[in-house]
Amino acid sequence: MLIDSHVNLHSEKFADDLDAVIARAREAGVRAMLTISDRLESTEAIKTIADWRAGIWRSVGVHPHHAKDFPDLDAKTLIELAEDERVVGIGECGLDFHYEYSDRDAQAQVFRAHIEAARETGLPLVIHARDADDAVRTMLEEERRKGAFVPLLHCYTGGPELARAALDMGGYISFSGIITFRNADDIRAVAKDAPLERVIIETDCPYLAPVPMRGRRNEPAFLVHVAEKLAEIRGIGFDDAAQTTTGNFFRLFARARREEIVP
Repeated sequence: MLIDSHVNLHSEKFADDLDAVIARAREAGVRAMLTISDRLESTEAIKTIADWRAGIWRSVGVHPHHAKDFPDLDAKTLIELAEDERVVGIGECGLDFHYEYSDRDAQAQVFRAHIEAARETGLPLVIHARDADDAVRTMLEEERRKGAFVPLLHCYTGGPELARAALDMGGYISFSGIITFRNADDIRAVAKDAPLERVIIETDCPYLAPVPMRGRRNEPAFLVHVAEKLAEIRGIGFDDAAQTTTGNFFRLFARARREEIVP
């Protein structure tokens, strides 16, 4: 059994065949998934997807690309949205200095609101960090001094320093199909060195299809290829990789219930 810890099922790329996509995932052994919020106006669409399908949980949050559209976002709003029992995480949030679709000050302000919400709710903080390792690490360390929260570095593409900082806070790291890419030796090195009990996996679909599916729309069924590569990197069997990352998911996202998983 595998769990895809980061999917974007409300994407327009799944508008025509979402149920078929989910069925293919379950046939491939991906029995559950976490569908992620990118902006507040997506909340109802994401809620509908999660509420009507077993084994699909959701998060609440605003992606850093859209931080400029939510200048007044506060932790209280996120905390209220997270009262729904099917909400198991806060985010996707963070800093993106690669595209900078939102200016850095707006990103930082919105990121801090998410951190406060994660601290208050006890839910994991799903973090996007791109070309912003130092800034993300500094902010996490500053906020940690105000009180504990659990960071999850999603779709990891950073260096060992940010990974180590998050792990030192009791956090987790999620690896995507990027670990199958030919030029991703640095990311594979982080995946090899990270404590296995703090590692989970994801597709980030519909983006970043793994080898051998590059160039296609990514979907949760392709998580099998991520798990295979992680097993190869760690020198363990596929079943061990699946069992460990599944157990890690439930330890991290404690509000998610195993009994919901479709057999």
